[in-house]
Amino acid sequence: MIRFLIPFLSTLAVLVTTVQAQVEGDPKRGAAQYRACIACHSLEPGTHLTGPSLAELWGQPAGEAAGFIRYSEGLGTADFTWDKATLDAWLADPQSMIPDTYMIFRGIADDQARADLIAFLEIAMAPGGAKAVLDRGLVPAEYVRGQKPDSLKTPPPRAQVTKIRHCRDSYFVTTADGTETPYWEMNLRLKLDTRETGPEPGKPVIVASGMMGDRASVVFARLDELMRFIAEEC
Repeated sequence: MIRFLIPFLSTLAVLVTTVQAQVEGDPKRGAAQYRACIACHSLEPGTHLTGPSLAELWGQPAGEAAGFIRYSEGLGTADFTWDKATLDAWLADPQSMIPDTYMIFRGIADDQARADLIAFLEIAMAPGGAKAVLDRGLVPAEYVRGQKPDSLKTPPPRAQVTKIRHCRDSYFVTTADGTETPYWEMNLRLKLDTRETGPEPGKPVIVASGMMGDRASVVFARLDELMRFIAEEC
């Protein structure tokens, strides 16, 4: 009986090892996947984008990133910490885990792909993770910072807004180079950027967007500047 059992146990051990190997994450492959995350998350402490910074969140309670205030009620009151098991469930289907989450992400169905991303995040989300992933050559610096706009502190004259007038269904934006450009009112977005990368107070900046060049955003440093710069004038 033992003679027959030994080969069976050996085969079983091989199968178990194979399954474990299939779900063992590769941080290098995971780093490539992380590219899809940088539009919403940074790895720099305190640098929040659409979603919170992931810096130093490994092993920490969910919904408690310092300085981030846009959690859904479900995530803000969740009772778990970020580790391999919880990240695996979250990355598989965020809406099933926290139904009211604001994270617009369908999830990753592939077990290996999730394991790879988690292997990267285990490094990146640990204390000093941003430096660690750079030192190991896993990602370029822009992945750590996330997709933030270039600094708006020193825009060229064509982007420095000096006046905005509204007339009927249009905005007319004057810039420091003396140019006045019209926009349909639905195509011009008025935004705030209070971060260190935002514009200087009193010096809003216009940023072009849209494939046809007919859309733009004017970025202000403070809320009160919106009314000071915009006049109803035809």
